[in-house]
Amino acid sequence: MPNNFLKFLGTSGARFVMIKQLRSSGGIWVNAAGTNVLIDPGPGSIVRCAESRPRLDPTKLDGIILTHRHLDHAGDINVMIEAMTEGGFKKRGLVFCPRDAVKNDSVILDYIKGLPKDIKIIRALKSYSVGGFTFETSMRHIHPVETYGLKFNINGQSVGLLSDTRYFDGLTKFYKSDILIICVVFYEKHSGVDHLCLSEAERIINKTCPKRAILTHFGTGMLKAGVDLQAKMISRKLGIEVVSAYDGMEVKFQ
Repeated sequence: MPNNFLKFLGTSGARFVMIKQLRSSGGIWVNAAGTNVLIDPGPGSIVRCAESRPRLDPTKLDGIILTHRHLDHAGDINVMIEAMTEGGFKKRGLVFCPRDAVKNDSVILDYIKGLPKDIKIIRALKSYSVGGFTFETSMRHIHPVETYGLKFNINGQSVGLLSDTRYFDGLTKFYKSDILIICVVFYEKHSGVDHLCLSEAERIINKTCPKRAILTHFGTGMLKAGVDLQAKMISRKLGIEVVSAYDGMEVKFQ
């Protein structure tokens, strides 16, 4: 597989699509500047790596990033740390996560915490790096647990990853980028639930004007509405390329 790419190991959002595995929930693998990073390894991440063609080798990971601790984003965090460290025999790799992912009811098991080279606590609007890969965190999102989006560069192109959140004023300021990946769980707005709906995603795309927007992390309503159709409709309306991600989708950066 060529350098400088990202690959969607899964595109499921929320609980029911994950539980039924209507879409996979493996996260996003990023290769940039000779560095391999896995973002949000949800349930089945290690299986999706094995099934990928070409196969993705988790022992070659340099870092793992959690945007937040919910299981659809972090279910395979422990096995992926074990894989990155080759069963714990090689103390290598960095893990980045919010503080509440390792505090009290930690999603990372105690015996796993000593395996990577370090576990770094991410905070709002800070920069972090592993190998040749550097990323920035967003402002804190409005979500039941501590949650941040990301922005990084691959071969000179900026990529924004807008993770789970309720829509709020000022959300778009951070996410101006060449490629914007948006987690869109709901087709229609669900009052009192801190996830984006399709109309809010459209508003974000219109305000940030990326060269390309990629919708992902779909709930059942989005799947029933037809994610490809909805992406095409927004694309025609805004005059911006909008696509829906699918499991195994690869984006190359030449």
